[in-house]
Amino acid sequence: MDGGRTLLVLRHAKAAGEPGVNDAQRPLTGRGRRNATAAGQWLAARGLTPDWVLCSPALRARETWERVSAALGPAAPAADAVSFDPRVYDAGAQDLLDLVNEQPDDARALLTVGHNPASEHLVSALTGRSDITFPTCALAVIRFGVAWAAVSPGGGELAALWTPRGGAL
Repeated sequence: MDGGRTLLVLRHAKAAGEPGVNDAQRPLTGRGRRNATAAGQWLAARGLTPDWVLCSPALRARETWERVSAALGPAAPAADAVSFDPRVYDAGAQDLLDLVNEQPDDARALLTVGHNPASEHLVSALTGRSDITFPTCALAVIRFGVAWAAVSPGGGELAALWTPRGGAL
């Protein structure tokens, strides 16, 4: 299948750094919850709805997705179209790209909810842009004219970049 793929790369929102809390169990802060909702509202306002979601199982990533999903409302994908994949938690940029390449062709829009530096490095690699900063809850919209299996470094166009403090580019 050809053309028309959109990859949405979302870094989890701001998480608490509480002493003694297991890294995977760090919850979102109040600001993080607000920013994740705002990211979902930004997507909804532009009609950017994922068909499939690859989310880290870390609490902060799951909570980020829950807020985004709630903001998308009825347009959000069904629960069976959301994968809490442990490979996203420890992923590097190449690992994330490998996961993208595995996705089904019937998914026209794919959302990853992950961590840095992997998310930022993936966006840079796919778009060829080294000037991108990716703070917590940053969201990149990358367009491709090929199937997921053929997505490769330099093959995407950065269509938009949203950050909580900077808005959209």
